[in-house]
Amino acid sequence: MQIHLDSEIFEQVKNGTKNVEARVDDEKRQAIQIGEIIEVLKRPDEQEKLLVKVTDLKRFKNFAELAENYPIERLYSPDFTKEQYLALFPKFYTDEEINKYGTVAIEFEVVDE
Repeated sequence: MQIHLDSEIFEQVKNGTKNVEARVDDEKRQAIQIGEIIEVLKRPDEQEKLLVKVTDLKRFKNFAELAENYPIERLYSPDFTKEQYLALFPKFYTDEEINKYGTVAIEFEVVDE
């Protein structure tokens, strides 16, 4: 599996600050297993990559509930508020998708290649 992240957020993963990725818990995410290795690609050119190991999966009703359970720096960037973070999701997911699937917090740690 792969996750694509913008360069600023990729750097947060690389330096170990961000260690939770929030996604809609659709069929693709439901297949993720604890212990699985995921490739994280840096946008826009996707030439730089990291490998992360899934350490836990936590499911929530929506992104607001998910965000209440983590400090913002683990989810995105310490420069963002939770409100700014939550405002990003309508760009990626519809309310229908969120209501149908719920959300998942994919906890991970960077591993050596």
